[in-house]
Amino acid sequence: MADQMQWANALSTHHSLEAAVTDVVQQAVSSLTAPADLGLVFISSAFTSEYSRLLPLLAEKLSVPMLIGCSAAGVIGTKSGNKTQEIESEPAISLTLAHLPGVDIRAFHILGDQLPDLDSSPDAWIDLVGVSPSSAPQFILLSSAFASGTNDLLQGLDFAYPGSVIVGGQASGGFVSDRIALFCNNRLYRQGTVGLALSGDIVVETIVAQGCRPIGEPLQVTKAERNIILELDEQVPLVVLRNLISSLSEEEKMLTQHSLFVGLAMNEFKLSLKQGDFLIRNLLGVDPSAGAIAIGDRVRPGQRLQFHLRDAQASAEDLEFLLQEHHEQSSGGSSPMAALMFSCVGRGVGLYGKPDFDSQLFKSYFQDIPMGGYFCSGEIGPVGGRTFLHGYTSVFAICRQRNREQVTGDR
Repeated sequence: MADQMQWANALSTHHSLEAAVTDVVQQAVSSLTAPADLGLVFISSAFTSEYSRLLPLLAEKLSVPMLIGCSAAGVIGTKSGNKTQEIESEPAISLTLAHLPGVDIRAFHILGDQLPDLDSSPDAWIDLVGVSPSSAPQFILLSSAFASGTNDLLQGLDFAYPGSVIVGGQASGGFVSDRIALFCNNRLYRQGTVGLALSGDIVVETIVAQGCRPIGEPLQVTKAERNIILELDEQVPLVVLRNLISSLSEEEKMLTQHSLFVGLAMNEFKLSLKQGDFLIRNLLGVDPSAGAIAIGDRVRPGQRLQFHLRDAQASAEDLEFLLQEHHEQSSGGSSPMAALMFSCVGRGVGLYGKPDFDSQLFKSYFQDIPMGGYFCSGEIGPVGGRTFLHGYTSVFAICRQRNREQVTGDR
């Protein structure tokens, strides 16, 4: 078994930090038959005053060459019986351990002022991370919610490492930086981004559930400046939007008052757009005099968009649709070994009215694999081949061992 990838996750809800650390280490280590090469730890903000004690306590009981983690408003993990739980606003620790033969692991910490200019060459980004693009690394990133340059970092990594998967989230649970914690090996940080670059015999697949459903039909932006839409299909945007809303059901009209979003089509050449083809962005406001609409991202003439609604039902249907689609497309590959879940603090019980919804739905498709994760203040995942910082989203990273056919094909 030493040449086989192994993953384990443990979740503890002990109110004592010492007891919780002892619990998760014993559970996770006992689930592996080979030494762990990697650890990921997520700690509830209920332990805010004790963040500095976490790494020393782990070091007493656990020997692992690489470890990253962060603080969170809630943590996600696997309890006995392989049942996942999402623990919100309560003391909890989730520890994931992995034995990764044939995988090169690099951990790093990056501050915003270390980022190259966006017009720099790929080499500047490669020097920053310290990993060659030829190794096709997969990235897991955990950022401070107050980190400057997170979007620039994602854009730079996409530029320097084309084809690499990048997933993760922003730490949560505090409204000021000294109440946020990032962990990288034996260091505690309050700012920046900690990350992992995983190269070699590992495949990371993603499901990015943005929790929305489209309404109306796709429209083309015919005039725009920065994030302001001035014309849609050569019409006044506010008029187009009002006409759309008037055609909706009464329930949908109510939703548009607080849960209306804009989906930007990510594939310019795809003729038939469907759920999952859009990057969801906030509708920031309207200008009644000009009829213009402002959204939470840059937009350009020629781009297609579609208005979307978000509620518990739309969110559930969106995740179900994406899980089913992934299930149908992934047959024949190596078996999934583990999953990581990065979910918005705006989901969970607050959205669904009951706990564990997203994780349990995921596990109905991936029944026998350990899963860990946390509730984020922003989620990192790809849409349409590019990596974005999202909101109200659940991002799942599904880890597999790269099989021989894949290695041969890659070469």
